[in-house]
Amino acid sequence: MSVIALLSVAPVQEESMSEEVANAVEALEGFDVSYETNPMGTVIEAADVSELFAAVEAAHTAVEGDRVSTVLKIDDKRTIDQSASEKVESVERHLGREASSER
Repeated sequence: MSVIALLSVAPVQEESMSEEVANAVEALEGFDVSYETNPMGTVIEAADVSELFAAVEAAHTAVEGDRVSTVLKIDDKRTIDQSASEKVESVERHLGREASSER
Protein backbone atom coordinates (compact mmCIF):
# COMPACT_ATOMS: atom_id res chain seq x y z
CA MET A 1 0.00 0.00 0.00
CA SER A 2 1.37 3.37 -0.88
CA VAL A 3 -1.30 5.95 0.00
CA ILE A 4 -1.44 6.91 3.66
CA ALA A 5 -3.92 9.40 5.08
CA LEU A 6 -4.98 10.91 8.37
CA LEU A 7 -8.75 11.34 8.54
CA SER A 8 -10.70 13.19 11.17
CA VAL A 9 -14.47 13.29 10.75
CA ALA A 10 -16.97 14.32 13.42
CA PRO A 11 -20.22 16.18 13.89
CA VAL A 12 -19.94 19.71 15.23
CA GLN A 13 -21.75 19.40 18.57
CA GLU A 14 -21.26 19.98 22.28
CA GLU A 15 -21.96 16.46 23.56
CA SER A 16 -19.84 13.36 22.99
CA MET A 17 -19.00 12.64 19.36
CA SER A 18 -17.81 9.05 19.94
CA GLU A 19 -20.93 7.35 18.58
CA GLU A 20 -20.77 9.26 15.31
CA VAL A 21 -17.00 8.76 15.06
CA ALA A 22 -17.66 5.02 15.50
CA ASN A 23 -20.11 5.21 12.58
CA ALA A 24 -17.41 6.81 10.42
CA VAL A 25 -14.86 4.15 11.40
CA GLU A 26 -17.37 1.34 10.74
CA ALA A 27 -18.00 2.73 7.24
CA LEU A 28 -14.36 2.02 6.36
CA GLU A 29 -15.04 -1.73 6.64
CA GLY A 30 -16.66 -1.72 3.21
CA PHE A 31 -13.41 -0.78 1.47
CA ASP A 32 -10.05 -2.34 0.69
CA VAL A 33 -8.17 -0.22 3.22
CA SER A 34 -6.42 -0.83 6.50
CA TYR A 35 -6.86 1.65 9.32
CA GLU A 36 -6.02 2.45 12.91
CA THR A 37 -7.93 4.93 15.03
CA ASN A 38 -6.15 7.10 17.58
CA PRO A 39 -7.41 9.95 19.80
CA MET A 40 -6.94 12.57 17.05
CA GLY A 41 -8.16 10.71 13.97
CA THR A 42 -7.81 7.57 11.91
CA VAL A 43 -4.76 6.62 9.85
CA ILE A 44 -5.86 4.90 6.64
CA GLU A 45 -3.71 2.97 4.15
CA ALA A 46 -4.91 2.17 0.62
CA ALA A 47 -3.39 0.90 -2.60
CA ASP A 48 -4.53 3.96 -4.54
CA VAL A 49 -6.20 7.33 -4.06
CA SER A 50 -9.49 6.30 -5.68
CA GLU A 51 -10.07 3.63 -3.01
CA LEU A 52 -8.99 6.09 -0.32
CA PHE A 53 -11.38 8.81 -1.52
CA ALA A 54 -14.27 6.34 -1.73
CA ALA A 55 -13.62 5.20 1.86
CA VAL A 56 -13.31 8.79 3.09
CA GLU A 57 -16.58 9.75 1.40
CA ALA A 58 -18.33 6.80 3.08
CA ALA A 59 -16.91 7.77 6.48
CA HIS A 60 -17.99 11.40 6.02
CA THR A 61 -21.47 10.38 4.90
CA ALA A 62 -21.88 7.95 7.83
CA VAL A 63 -21.74 10.79 10.36
CA GLU A 64 -25.12 12.33 11.11
CA GLY A 65 -25.59 15.90 12.21
CA ASP A 66 -26.54 19.37 11.09
CA ARG A 67 -22.86 20.09 10.53
CA VAL A 68 -20.00 17.63 9.92
CA SER A 69 -16.32 18.57 9.98
CA THR A 70 -13.87 16.45 7.97
CA VAL A 71 -10.11 16.94 7.75
CA LEU A 72 -8.00 14.79 5.42
CA LYS A 73 -4.22 14.76 5.07
CA ILE A 74 -2.74 12.51 2.35
CA ASP A 75 0.78 11.19 1.78
CA ASP A 76 0.76 9.68 -1.72
CA LYS A 77 4.24 8.26 -2.28
CA ARG A 78 4.36 7.46 -5.96
CA THR A 79 7.90 6.11 -6.34
CA ILE A 80 8.14 3.76 -3.34
CA ASP A 81 5.75 1.56 -1.41
CA GLN A 82 5.94 2.39 2.31
CA SER A 83 3.45 1.54 5.06
CA ALA A 84 2.48 3.78 7.97
CA SER A 85 4.26 1.47 10.40
CA GLU A 86 7.47 1.69 8.33
CA LYS A 87 7.30 5.49 8.55
CA VAL A 88 7.08 5.29 12.35
CA GLU A 89 9.88 2.71 12.50
CA SER A 90 12.12 5.06 10.51
CA VAL A 91 11.59 7.84 13.06
CA GLU A 92 12.21 5.40 15.91
CA ARG A 93 15.54 4.35 14.37
CA HIS A 94 16.65 7.99 14.47
CA LEU A 95 15.40 8.35 18.05
CA GLY A 96 16.92 5.08 19.17
CA ARG A 97 13.69 4.31 21.03
CA GLU A 98 9.92 4.09 20.62
CA ALA A 99 8.26 7.30 19.45
CA SER A 100 6.14 7.68 22.59
CA SER A 101 6.63 8.83 26.16
CA GLU A 102 6.74 6.50 29.16
CA ARG A 103 3.91 8.26 31.00
